[in-house]
Amino acid sequence: MSDRVYEHPLVSRYASAEMSYLFSPHKKFSTWRRLWLALAEAEQALGLDITDGQLDSMRGHLEDIDYDLAATYEKKFRHDVMAHVHAWGDQIPDARPIIHLGATSCYVGDNTDLVVLRDALDALIPKLANAVHHLAAFAETHAALPTLGFTHFQPAQLTTVGKRACLWLQELLMDLRALTRARADLRFRGVKGTTGTQGSFLALFDGDHDKVVELDRRVTASFGFPSAFRVTGQTYTRKLDHEIVSALASFGATAHRIATDIRLLANLKELEEPFGKHQIGSSAMAYKRNPMRSERVCALSRHLISLAQDTAWTGALQWMERTLDDSANRRMSLPESFLAADGILEVFQNVFAGLVVYPAVIGRRIASELPFMATENLIMAMVRKGADRQEVHEAIRVHSMDAAQVVKGEGGDNDLIDRVRADSYFAPIHPDLDTLLDPSTFVGRAPQQVSEFLEAEVRPALAPFAQLGAATSLRV
Repeated sequence: MSDRVYEHPLVSRYASAEMSYLFSPHKKFSTWRRLWLALAEAEQALGLDITDGQLDSMRGHLEDIDYDLAATYEKKFRHDVMAHVHAWGDQIPDARPIIHLGATSCYVGDNTDLVVLRDALDALIPKLANAVHHLAAFAETHAALPTLGFTHFQPAQLTTVGKRACLWLQELLMDLRALTRARADLRFRGVKGTTGTQGSFLALFDGDHDKVVELDRRVTASFGFPSAFRVTGQTYTRKLDHEIVSALASFGATAHRIATDIRLLANLKELEEPFGKHQIGSSAMAYKRNPMRSERVCALSRHLISLAQDTAWTGALQWMERTLDDSANRRMSLPESFLAADGILEVFQNVFAGLVVYPAVIGRRIASELPFMATENLIMAMVRKGADRQEVHEAIRVHSMDAAQVVKGEGGDNDLIDRVRADSYFAPIHPDLDTLLDPSTFVGRAPQQVSEFLEAEVRPALAPFAQLGAATSLRV
């Protein structure tokens, strides 16, 4: 590629080669040729005067596209479909008369888009399932590891590392369902003609409606679609594009949320994404271990979320049977949506498989906050030993205020428990303090919730992908 031509970073830096190929010129134009071949085969089978030799010529030249010749024709005609019709006709002159017979440009354009959207979803969905698998394994491993919870990014009651991961998993499962549903809802445009009436094909078959219906069915089936839209204008409804990109954009919102949490936890030094042995975090600050993968996810996610606006407006601004102002936008919004989502999942599969937890740091932060959270437990324990609840409350309040002053005013460690240990008033519970302050007693049912969630929701969601490598052998 020339160093003086813009290079799209989604292709050159972020998305996989597999996803980039699906939106490549060769995928597009070779699919056009396959569509023209399928149309001719079905037309011959239904009685039109198309020879076996013509079909053989078409079959023999599906991949060897003369792009320079097509570009020359497009410069002349200002029409990409007719450029490729003529370029292919030059290669196979015997079949020239029956290429594109009865069709309109959207026969190849829209049907190819639907093939690519289907194939792109088929590539993307297993990657999402694999990311879910890795994150589920992480959640299971750390199901019972206590960690400080945060609301408003302020210390709150304890949860567990695994339970927090399940909050991420829950949203990823929603995205997996949405994308799987979008995939299941895909239909072919099929053989519909210039304004969707199939008038040109009805004329080809001398008014035989049954043959036109069968032509549509045969071509649709040849591309592996179970059904086609029963009604279209010149194009298939652009609302379909919006439904697909909306599901991708919703995944982008999930991805941004998860990556942001990882970035915040990395700042707290509790959790860290994988960091290469020779990776450089900063050109100046050699000690830096920046969460660059998660930052990339946030960047790509913002772009992905914004693309749903494009498809919404495209769907809203169609006129009657069609208008061409969708074309240039769709050339950008559809590929970029999938390339961005693919780039995110390339990162997530790596990050989720290699997340690093630092229990000592987590424990130190718990120790700094837990004494305040444990005051109610201390009060109840003293009451069970016969103390007056109000007197205990006042004693704890005084010690808590003094300890808070040490933490906030002096920058010291939380010494509330040391104060309780030194106060003879609390002697009845001194032997029980370690038990009363055990972090595992403050996480409620979080460990059990992790196991129940993995068993009831994650495992069934991953089961269809077992043959694709998204393992389901979670220890639940």
